[in-house]
Amino acid sequence: MAAAIVVRLVQRVSSTRLFAKVAPHVVPALDRNVHRLTGGKILLSAQLLPGVILTSTGARTGRPRRTPLACMPEEDGRTWVLIGSNFGRPGHPAWTHNLLAHPAASVSWKGRDIPVTARLLTGEERDTVWRALLAFWPPYATYQARVEREIRLFRLTRDPD
Repeated sequence: MAAAIVVRLVQRVSSTRLFAKVAPHVVPALDRNVHRLTGGKILLSAQLLPGVILTSTGARTGRPRRTPLACMPEEDGRTWVLIGSNFGRPGHPAWTHNLLAHPAASVSWKGRDIPVTARLLTGEERDTVWRALLAFWPPYATYQARVEREIRLFRLTRDPD
């Protein structure tokens, strides 16, 4: 019961414009540092939502980019959905451009680095996943309502061993 109240409170706070303004500057920096200090075992934001550290290749620079992201895991750790919500801010986040340019990436998931391939979801497949995401974390609906762009969804699939 108490956990459900905390989750609802966090959902309400994460839907505010103030959170959208402050969180992009605070949450990723905290996540990166705690993740590094714990050897990849702890991601602070993952205490509420599952999360990964995405390592992608910069679309323009070609250099590795590490980004902590919330995700929706699927298929017992074989696939993950990443949501380009950008906390409900207008532009697409940089990591989405990186995955469009270079779909080969990796995720740090529960302390393990896993090579993956990203694919942008479109059409009916995107609609189905979007409905699942809204059931998973309702504030995504608020983020989408704030922006004119369609929030990008990517499915990351673990590369064969």
